[in-house]
Amino acid sequence: MPMNKSFAIFDMDGTLVDSMAFWCRLPREYLDSKGIHQIPADVLEQIKPLTMSQSAQLFARRFDLGGTAEAIAGEMNQMMEIHYRRDIPLKPGVKEYLEGLKAKEIAMCVASATAKSLMEVCLARLGIRDCFSFLLSCEEVGAGKERPDVYLEAARRLGCAPREAAVYEDALYAAATAKQAGFYVVAVYERMAAERWEELKKLADEAIRVF
Repeated sequence: MPMNKSFAIFDMDGTLVDSMAFWCRLPREYLDSKGIHQIPADVLEQIKPLTMSQSAQLFARRFDLGGTAEAIAGEMNQMMEIHYRRDIPLKPGVKEYLEGLKAKEIAMCVASATAKSLMEVCLARLGIRDCFSFLLSCEEVGAGKERPDVYLEAARRLGCAPREAAVYEDALYAAATAKQAGFYVVAVYERMAAERWEELKKLADEAIRVF
């Protein structure tokens, strides 16, 4: 079924941009830079749905890093900012797809766990920032995508009800949150989460393997 909504809410990482490999490496790269070379498996699992700030709080609790959670998040942001400024690419076909929606006068925004400053830098460099009315970070609403807060706030700012908006997501847990909150869900294939693709397709109202 083709997306026929008047409003669209896009995840960024793994959906619009091909950045998941960078994010997957970040916890190890950051802790390695602090001399921590063995990371417990439970920590790596716990951080998957967390925002940067929440991950930093976890690291502050679990490891003796000699800094506050805010300082840790700042250092991690700096590491990722280099990639967002220089080399993280769009996923193939994204720009053309967004231009098609824009031509149909569909109002669009981005709702991401990534810090807003990093979203701005990346999407401006890639030439698609102007496609979106606004960018919204989970950090602004104080909850990750295991809760619907960021989607509901995005819908509020767009001026629509959840049923009127499509949410584009590559992560199964995030797509499930949006679906449960009443949004139309478009699944986007991400090779770093290929093992969950069939499950994600079944959950979603529509699926895109390649834009």
